[in-house]
Amino acid sequence: MALWKDFPERVVAATGCPALVYSRHGYGKSDRLTAPRAVDYMHREALEVLPEVLACLSIDRPILIGHSDGASIALIYTGVRTVRALVLIAPHVFVEEVTVANIRKTRDAFETTDMRAKLARYHADPPGAFWGWNNIWLDAQFRRWNIKDCLPGIRCPVLLLQCEDDPYGSMAQLDAIEHQVGGPVERCILDEGAHSPHLRQKQKTVRAVARFIRQTRERF
Repeated sequence: MALWKDFPERVVAATGCPALVYSRHGYGKSDRLTAPRAVDYMHREALEVLPEVLACLSIDRPILIGHSDGASIALIYTGVRTVRALVLIAPHVFVEEVTVANIRKTRDAFETTDMRAKLARYHADPPGAFWGWNNIWLDAQFRRWNIKDCLPGIRCPVLLLQCEDDPYGSMAQLDAIEHQVGGPVERCILDEGAHSPHLRQKQKTVRAVARFIRQTRERF
């Protein structure tokens, strides 16, 4: 959760909407992983964990904002449930070779640089958080992971945000979403910001998200 820094507060201030922000299992100060992630871990987060979180807080028809894996989880959830809108930052719907190649480079960096110490600022269990993500994405069985079958069931407005220099995914991810969802889609493409436009292009990202949410609330 801390990795989002003040982005949620900025979106709240710009939209007037309340926000729920939480660290998923294995990240931040949430419970540590006790077993390796399975290939279907995002489906479990989307179909078991997220519904329970929202139900516990009586949140109905939310606007979901997700980044990377979180964006994929939001897509899976919305494929079977109703939300008001989706904001997807650097989403994944299938595995690309560029993604795998750069995740492999990140593994090398974790083993040879001070990345572990940097992650300790945000995670109670830095190795668990890192390897829980890295190992499953580099697992040979995960190459077949694909959530395109979730897309036709999505009817709400969707905002797609991506940076042209994202090392973990290409515009093919956005193309797949836009071509297969049933609701209106808007794109916001930034020239730089790597995999984190909400941090590296914060002002532009907040402005795009706020405009999209205001328009969605007015139209729907």
